[in-house]
Amino acid sequence: MSKKQFFLGMLLASLIGGVVALAGVSFLVQPREAANFDEKQKTSFVNLLNGENFTIPDGINFVTSAGIVTPAVVHVKSTLSYSPRSQRDPLEEWFGLPPRGGQGEGGRAPMSSGSGVIISSDGYIVTNNHVVEGASEIDISLENNNRYVAKVIGTDPTTDLALLKIEEEGLPFVKFGDSDQTQIGEWVLAVGNPFNLNSTVTAGIISAKARNIGILRGVENNLQIESFLQTDAVVNPGNSGGALVNLAGELIGINTAIASNTGSFAGYSFAVPSTLVKKVMDDLMKYGAVQRGLLGININDVSPELEEQLGKELPVKQGVYVGSVNDDSGAKEAGLQEGDIIVGVDGRQTNNVATLQEMVARKRPGDQVEVEYIREGEVFKAQATLKNFEGGVDIVEKVVPKTYDFEGVMFENLSDEQLERLGVSGGALITSVGSSKWRGAGARSGFIITSIISENGRSRIENVDDLLDQLNDLSGEELVILGMFQDGTEYYFEVELD
Repeated sequence: MSKKQFFLGMLLASLIGGVVALAGVSFLVQPREAANFDEKQKTSFVNLLNGENFTIPDGINFVTSAGIVTPAVVHVKSTLSYSPRSQRDPLEEWFGLPPRGGQGEGGRAPMSSGSGVIISSDGYIVTNNHVVEGASEIDISLENNNRYVAKVIGTDPTTDLALLKIEEEGLPFVKFGDSDQTQIGEWVLAVGNPFNLNSTVTAGIISAKARNIGILRGVENNLQIESFLQTDAVVNPGNSGGALVNLAGELIGINTAIASNTGSFAGYSFAVPSTLVKKVMDDLMKYGAVQRGLLGININDVSPELEEQLGKELPVKQGVYVGSVNDDSGAKEAGLQEGDIIVGVDGRQTNNVATLQEMVARKRPGDQVEVEYIREGEVFKAQATLKNFEGGVDIVEKVVPKTYDFEGVMFENLSDEQLERLGVSGGALITSVGSSKWRGAGARSGFIITSIISENGRSRIENVDDLLDQLNDLSGEELVILGMFQDGTEYYFEVELD
């Protein structure tokens, strides 16, 4: 054996011995069992989001969007009316009073709840009209559990939207995104308060656009606008009025409805697109009422069923068929005729009625739209001036009633419509209750004071001036305040004046 072979043999033996020794040590020294879950989780799990070898695909990180939006989504609780208690006391019998209701007296006010989205730092909130419709009082809860009483700035049943306001500054808010830019298949988050579970975030994709599901039928003048974004993000009762956002944390829709036979999520939900939401919110904030511009046409979707009904083949398979044109309308002045097929508005393709209605609903009376249409196989374009319900182009501002203050309680006079609907000759409407004493006594927003009982007897209230005169004259006395809510429910409460 040569010297070289000898040294190679020694090296090989040393390596084999080392491997055997290490195997023996590994066999004898078993890993120590973790003594608690802190150790177990540290040794058994890693944070994939922070791992060097793990990257999140661009645009699929929900964490940032959820962190931006969640603080600006609120819980909306609406008090609808009051259930009277059945017991009567001697005062009721003597004066012929209605049963007294309210919390603390055996009656409970029916409540509804939903969600809302803060859209400005000074407290403007968008929600659904059906969340606050008929409410006598609206309470807002923020994610940080701060509570406020909201004022209704305006509502729009035709889009099922409402604008609320709370008195606060420096609030987190969600910026409007452009729902026109959303694409089918794009990831979105739904944020709201389903089943009273605050600040719930779910994820899904946009599964369709410009969807009409017929939930707003029966709206006054039959001018409902349904051009929903459809998503498979989980939405349940309580999500109404909440945010649908993209992964940049931008508001692209207000969650409004679900498709379900049970009342709970069954696969699809629907949101009012942000481009329409912003226009309605701007109108309500500036004018107190939505400004609707109308083309003045009766329309239907182009479809095989329509072709069968008309008894002829149409030149396109998608579009909006003009069934008739109203006299003195913007469409008539622009030259549109019965039988025309509208295929575009302001450069956007309009394959169906929902898209056309949404595009027009973004405009105000006096605005112009470019209408592209097909007539006898040829394509034409025309500029149409939109008009209001009266056939003019004027903006109609909501008349804001004058309010009056007494001990922190705000009052306003009843409108002629309210007087006629309730069948009363007069009264004073409570619009907000800032006094803890009056609130504790049972005063509620939406209550109409029609009479006062004092030591001098019973006095009818004709208007707010009459009420304030009575209250100032009765300083220091304990009074019985009688009246009704706007649904006709009679009610009374007792309060001692300062």
